[in-house]
Amino acid sequence: MVGAAAGSVSFLEASQLLDELAGIELDPKQVERYAEALGEEIERDEREYVVPPDPQTLPPTLYLSMDGTGVPMRKSELLGRTGKQEDGSAKTREMKLCAVFSAEGRDEKGVPVRDQGSVSYSLAIESAASQEDDSARSLFAQRVLRESKRRGFERAGRLAILGDGAPWIWGIAEDLFPGAIQIVDRFHAKQHASEVAKAIFGAGDPHSVSWAEERHAELDDGRIEELLSALVPFKDQNDDARRAYDYFFKNRERMRYKDFRQRGLCTSSGVIEAGCKRVVGDRLKRCAMHWTLRGANAIGALRACRLSGRFPDFWERRGSCRRAA
Repeated sequence: MVGAAAGSVSFLEASQLLDELAGIELDPKQVERYAEALGEEIERDEREYVVPPDPQTLPPTLYLSMDGTGVPMRKSELLGRTGKQEDGSAKTREMKLCAVFSAEGRDEKGVPVRDQGSVSYSLAIESAASQEDDSARSLFAQRVLRESKRRGFERAGRLAILGDGAPWIWGIAEDLFPGAIQIVDRFHAKQHASEVAKAIFGAGDPHSVSWAEERHAELDDGRIEELLSALVPFKDQNDDARRAYDYFFKNRERMRYKDFRQRGLCTSSGVIEAGCKRVVGDRLKRCAMHWTLRGANAIGALRACRLSGRFPDFWERRGSCRRAA
């Protein structure tokens, strides 16, 4: 009950709920200690229990998505770290998430939609950078690999990786799943086109809107070469246009949206973005919250376990181990 409550609401609210609903009197600090200890158990279980599913139960296509979101931290956890504040300091540390899901369903327009109950998450504040001597994968890459094995990602008939264009995402994708289809989220690509239009023409210029709409149409139709050509006249005189050109050029094969649509592939990273908000934001980024690294990772693990539908299995394994002991 402590895990269920503290994984959903603040420690103070969890304390109140436990008292009101179950007559259990624990002050918020006790709830915090118990919940964080439980989260650390779940994190150890996540590393140790990696059992792939029966291949016959796998959908034809599985998707893997990755992203990151900042979590507000205590000052002691930010010493020496640079950030986006005016003085160059940091207020947050990035919690990285991976999500695996299927999208065999279709909406009224025939667009692939996430299958209910198919999403699982794994997350932590840990590095996605490879070791300097390349002797080991990054901690987050190892996490992604565990989650993919747990879901049978590599055993699916078709593998697709969705991301927002961040280089670290594609670095992990190339390393772990070189044969997977790589897709930049279509809405992020369109957002880039809209932002560069404002940088070129000015936010209030009507031509900015029409120019961006033309680029959006080119993306939808898979005419990425035409989009690049439209940027060429500006990229030598405008830094934003040059950066946008580089972004679209480097990701051009990941933006063949017409081809992806014809192959029945999902082109939206909405699942992982919703995960950033639902798994992390709704619990770890609430007003006046500031976390230790230990606390954020523990509660993040607890929350991911519950929202991935693994909480009952964890308790079964935990009980079996104690009975065996």
